[in-house]
Amino acid sequence: MKMKLSSKDIGFDVVNHVVLLLFTAICLYPFYYIFLYSISDGLAASKGLVVFWPVNADFSSYVKLLSKKDVLDAAFISASRTVIGTSVTVLCSSYLAYVLSTEDLPFKKIIYRYVIITMYVSAGLIPWYITMKSLGLKNNFLLYVLPSAIGAFYIILIKTYMEQLPKSLEESAKIDGAGVFTIFFKIILPISIPIIATVTIFSAIYQWNSWQDNLYLVNKKELSTLQFLLYNYMNSSMATGDVTRMKAMNMVANAKQVNSMTLKMTMSMVTVIPILLVYPIMQKYFIKGIMLGAVKG
Repeated sequence: MKMKLSSKDIGFDVVNHVVLLLFTAICLYPFYYIFLYSISDGLAASKGLVVFWPVNADFSSYVKLLSKKDVLDAAFISASRTVIGTSVTVLCSSYLAYVLSTEDLPFKKIIYRYVIITMYVSAGLIPWYITMKSLGLKNNFLLYVLPSAIGAFYIILIKTYMEQLPKSLEESAKIDGAGVFTIFFKIILPISIPIIATVTIFSAIYQWNSWQDNLYLVNKKELSTLQFLLYNYMNSSMATGDVTRMKAMNMVANAKQVNSMTLKMTMSMVTVIPILLVYPIMQKYFIKGIMLGAVKG
């Protein structure tokens, strides 16, 4: 039977829903405004006429931006580093976390503390640059993959999750003659999907949004990421010496007022949309993984 709600309960529900809807609108409006600006007439948008709906809606800015070869190449590099880098990070971090979760590992506490201390102590930019260069990672695609193979925060999450798994699963597998890799890949990893999905989201967002390594150690245009290209586009209007890029952006402008700011907004949407699409797909595993992985943390 349904319970009859009192007037106070109904009032609370109404206020609660209104507040949550307002909060949601506040969070979503910046993305909505960037999208409106990107498809609106550039002249009208620059005058502040775009607020809740587009003015002379036109998707020509997306067509022109995605037709540029440097944008397509940068998008391919960003997608490649996201897929490959995330796969390497998840595999290496999860295996190290599994090893650290075993009880018979020698010097287990020392190794774990050594990993954790990297979250608080950093050598700085110059030693990092020298190290990456000495390893031959300058102007190398592996720069986007290898340095992030192990993440201390990811290891904490995965290790905490794996320590809650029944030890009888691993013990029975050992009795049947299974080795370490067999136990990890066929038993531990499949039942750790929630926390693996959580780490996958964190790592994918980091890889997709990263551009500092591109700035400091990559000079080849064919290895530029989409975010680094956006960074250059954002700074091009303020850089007096970047005549070449300004000319390239002015060539994209046409009679429909696709100006440089419209291109920047379009570029921002192109870089944000892939990440926005990941969350709904992984949300169920993400929430479960965070809750279970943080019980003992």
